[in-house]
Amino acid sequence: MADDRPVPLDEYPVHQVPLSMKHVATGDRNAYDRCIFHVLDREGRALLIVGLGVYPNLGVTDAYATLRIDDTLHAVRASDALGDDRMRLAVGPLRIGVLRPLQDFRLTCDPDPDDPDGLSFDIGWTASFPALWEPHHQQRRGDRLTLEGKRFVQAGRCHGVLRIGGTEIQLTPDHWAGTRDRSWGVRPIPGEEGGRLAEDHPTEGFHWIWCPVHLGDRFLMVIVQEDADGYRTLNDATLVRPGRRDRQLGWPQAEITYRPGTRHPERALVHLGDPRKPQELEVEILTSSPLALGAGYPPADDWQHGTWRGPGWTDRRTYDLTEPHPLAAYGVTDHAARFRLDGRTGHGIFEHGSFGRHDPSGFTGFDSVAG
Repeated sequence: MADDRPVPLDEYPVHQVPLSMKHVATGDRNAYDRCIFHVLDREGRALLIVGLGVYPNLGVTDAYATLRIDDTLHAVRASDALGDDRMRLAVGPLRIGVLRPLQDFRLTCDPDPDDPDGLSFDIGWTASFPALWEPHHQQRRGDRLTLEGKRFVQAGRCHGVLRIGGTEIQLTPDHWAGTRDRSWGVRPIPGEEGGRLAEDHPTEGFHWIWCPVHLGDRFLMVIVQEDADGYRTLNDATLVRPGRRDRQLGWPQAEITYRPGTRHPERALVHLGDPRKPQELEVEILTSSPLALGAGYPPADDWQHGTWRGPGWTDRRTYDLTEPHPLAAYGVTDHAARFRLDGRTGHGIFEHGSFGRHDPSGFTGFDSVAG
């Protein structure tokens, strides 16, 4: 029998449906609620990614942190049974403290008692701009809705301390930048058979750009998702300037230069279609972190979000990025990047994934790469 006692969040006037805040309004096993933070050195020497998720209909919560320095990716992952206190964002050694909603956060990873030289950190993340809604995101396989998410994005500045390999790195806002994304809804979690609709509607191709950019006194967000034939299912380019109305910059078109023999971007030029003043966003890739390595995004083969690993599971490992990791090429990669737009230089994330057929890029199938 289910435990239907109220939970602490029920004390607050935040209910959207006549249910306890312990429950979501859908019985879909794939319901989720999670966040991701990026902390990046402006010179490209390091990229830290921290995330935490809740999967209420699976009774699971998990979190992860990955740090790329040089050619090594350090990862900490933790999973546990979901408890009643939804305002406590902590799993194993990883915690996200909401000090002021939409403004100030504290990201922490406790050191490993068995390996004091392993990854740990204590970082303050402060928003530089108001949060911006991203377009409502839906995907279907045949007639079935497989993904529906509501998201917002923000850019900020970071300070604190990061420890790895016996070295302590001090983070200061003049040398470190941050972005973050907050999302909830329904998205595929491993363990479910797709059935006939999956068989009848195989994925031919997927092309994705998610690009939050901190440009000094303004913030730019670009999103593109396209099918194999180039049909666009998600599209946005919005410039945020505090005190002024957000400006829509039309239909972004990206020219991506890939490393030969791969689909790894080295640079890009994004055309922004403001009819009053067409602009070009220059993208210079600084360092990269594949989300299928360490961070639990598909098609990772060692751990994925929402999967039950038993109570109090924690895993720490490193990945040598000079070695081939074939699965990483079929997942999304977060690239710390330097951007230039209209005489301004900024920093942020160029998140990109392109796999399968994509006619506008000239990719003919899953084994097709740049020449």
